[in-house]
Amino acid sequence: MDVLSAHGDAIGAFDARVRPLTDDDWPRRTPDDDWTVRDLVNHLTAEQLWAPELLAGRTLAEVGPVLDGDVLGDDPVDRWVDASVQAREAFLAPDALDRVVHLSYGDTSAAEYCAQMTFDLVVHAWDLARATGGDEDVDPALVAWALHYAEARSTLLDPGPLFRGPLDVEDDADDLTRLLALTGRRR
Repeated sequence: MDVLSAHGDAIGAFDARVRPLTDDDWPRRTPDDDWTVRDLVNHLTAEQLWAPELLAGRTLAEVGPVLDGDVLGDDPVDRWVDASVQAREAFLAPDALDRVVHLSYGDTSAAEYCAQMTFDLVVHAWDLARATGGDEDVDPALVAWALHYAEARSTLLDPGPLFRGPLDVEDDADDLTRLLALTGRRR
């Protein structure tokens, strides 16, 4: 699976868990101890809103604080849908993956940026399902892609603000269990 296919599938996996959310779901706690469902969806919506800006060559300073804080407003599902469509279109633009994006830690290829966003979408699709009692299974091909991506980037999963750090799993654990354990989550 190439990164653009994985990105599309990952957006679809997260989208399938956002669209049925009800008013009762937004305050639910997620596996990220400090986040509610609304915080989680806000995080990924903001990430999607950044994509067109960064792929257009803008820097964080040029975009400014407009994407900080709550980007969901009064209609969080529609805001997610709009943001995810904009991000997908930006990544599908001709030669988009050949560009350089200016991230907080420095310049990186747009292909790597897309892969990072895809990984985040996969893990958080599971988080959202866990928080809302939804279907926690994620497409095995997408999980395999995300697991391979994570294992190839050893520093990506260092304990810190994004992940609690790897947990031990049984030798015969499936890919989803392994992927979640890499990010400090238990299935």
